[in-house]
Amino acid sequence: MKHIYAVMLALFALVAVSGFAAADRLPHQVPENQIFSIDTLIDVTGTVTDATQMQWTIDSMERKYSRAVIDTDSLPYAVPESLINAAKAAGYTVNYYVDNGVYYLTQLDVPDDQLSKYISQTSETWNGYTWGDIIDELTDDNNDYTYETYTDQGEIHNSVLEPTEEIAIATYTDSIRTNGGKLSENKNVAFDSQDKGKGLSNLEATKVITYASTEGAHLIGSEEWNLDVAGNYENTADTIRCVFASAKSTIWPAFCNAVKAKSELVNVNSAQISTKGNLRAVAASGDVPAELNYQIAVTPDSNSGSGFAEGTVKTQFGGAIMEARGKNNVPSATNSWNDKTEVTGGIKNFQKTFAYQSGFRF
Repeated sequence: MKHIYAVMLALFALVAVSGFAAADRLPHQVPENQIFSIDTLIDVTGTVTDATQMQWTIDSMERKYSRAVIDTDSLPYAVPESLINAAKAAGYTVNYYVDNGVYYLTQLDVPDDQLSKYISQTSETWNGYTWGDIIDELTDDNNDYTYETYTDQGEIHNSVLEPTEEIAIATYTDSIRTNGGKLSENKNVAFDSQDKGKGLSNLEATKVITYASTEGAHLIGSEEWNLDVAGNYENTADTIRCVFASAKSTIWPAFCNAVKAKSELVNVNSAQISTKGNLRAVAASGDVPAELNYQIAVTPDSNSGSGFAEGTVKTQFGGAIMEARGKNNVPSATNSWNDKTEVTGGIKNFQKTFAYQSGFRF
């Protein structure tokens, strides 16, 4: 009846493609959304502690169901216990009661993508029967069950993702600490949980720090961005809004992709440090990719007179990608990378940039 979905990765730049390419499919926004911003301005000689942390998890699904439910004024039918057990084993919603050892079915919910699935190929009772056959039989005009349809839009859970389901987990942490010295900081953090199009972000953070040590003081700090996006297969047509688009495949397969960007400041005595990051984790349609960008620059404090920043700076960028084909739940492609840099001493110029997108376009 229904199914499906897709995957593609781009590190540092999207590769141009013709037609559709497979990749991340982002969750959709929830009905009630949040927008907040935090602005920090510090100019102080003395000790400083400043920390920001955010974790955001969002799940969505568009799995369609068919339901057979007994009419209010009717008596449910007696069914074999094996049907009840098969529905339970498949994870379907099945309501019933037992009277003198007889099983009476009051409700059966089956995902539309499972209606063509055989109930059992080993049982003589159900050999050749699909779940769609059972729903059709129960809701036949001569029977007392009502046929209903509904869509499960998903919820956060720890089990395997359902077909059409996707989940995004985004985390951001930033902290600095000094035990003295002169520090100025201008930091801006802005969050918007609504669906975002290409070029827009759900979370953005910028920071500029100038630090000069006094009496042996130093500065330490770290910043980390993580974006994990995973999804099960889905129908291509259910993820594309453009009516003129045509996909090469009817199925966007399952995927599980995780990326991170991290920087650390260790025993900094003098420096000007600027960082900028942003990520996108929700979108209204499947043609908007997941995205994470981060950049850091360390240069001398112009007031120091030495021409060098002094301290240790570390960065780490990494990702782990798993992509499937069709309706399979086993990887057909894996890709992982890790980039680490560490500099110590007199730093004249240090810059690192990380850019990640994973999605499809046409």
